[in-house]
Amino acid sequence: MTIPPPDGSRDRRIEDSTNLWVIHPLSRALLPVALRLGISANMVSLAGLALGAAAAYAFAHWSDPLAVIAGLLLSIGWLIADGLDGMIARATKTASAFGRLLDGLCDHGVFALFYLTLAATLGTLEAWALAIVAGLAHALQSNLFEGERTRFHRRVRGDSGTAPPPRTGSQLEKLYDAVSRGVDGLAEPFDRALAASRDPQRLGADYGARAAAPMKLMAFESANMRVVAMFLACLAGNPRLFWWFEIVPLTLLLGATLFWHRRVEAALAHPVRAAPVNT
Repeated sequence: MTIPPPDGSRDRRIEDSTNLWVIHPLSRALLPVALRLGISANMVSLAGLALGAAAAYAFAHWSDPLAVIAGLLLSIGWLIADGLDGMIARATKTASAFGRLLDGLCDHGVFALFYLTLAATLGTLEAWALAIVAGLAHALQSNLFEGERTRFHRRVRGDSGTAPPPRTGSQLEKLYDAVSRGVDGLAEPFDRALAASRDPQRLGADYGARAAAPMKLMAFESANMRVVAMFLACLAGNPRLFWWFEIVPLTLLLGATLFWHRRVEAALAHPVRAAPVNT
């Protein structure tokens, strides 16, 4: 079996298997068609939102196994579109701050629809409370996960992050970015060491080799894993299990992998020096 070729934007060492073997290969297969038809990245993002809305409607009928399977297939279509929009933006050199914001809003919008429709079908105060808490946990987890993944990708290139990505300047984007600032402060010592290094590419490569393990484990925070968890919970006839999965295991996993990642950074930014030998 041959590993699918990368699209140049992601490091295969930290991608989950569903992206490597299913989602991204299908997105790449559709890329030539989208380019030939002149379909823009933003159009694909909105199409993905529509597929996600249809998936939410299907999952709302979680008492019917066929509807749950349909929800999974529609969700896969949304995930394929979510991969394709970025590929189109890179292929056509049309990546923009607005496109980044739109993509993020569509992703969060799909999960918001999942929570709202499932809570509405249950109709209890407990269900609504669980949906709200899980939604807040998801927003925090996803924001921090994306920040860590972006940080990893630039660092392995020897980039210390001196040039921030373009911003739209919207209040929503400022709020979105503000969530990760606490973690950014803890990660800054390694970025300073990378900026001061005489060989940032070498230090970035060393970092990538050691940070790949915690980042690979952190990939369980991806949308793909959440879709699988929701599918299994609905198939089992209890959507609450999906919300509890987000609130407890994914929160604990994020905390553990963030701690592991910071330990890797600290070991590289402040290497232990050998004690002087007494003569």
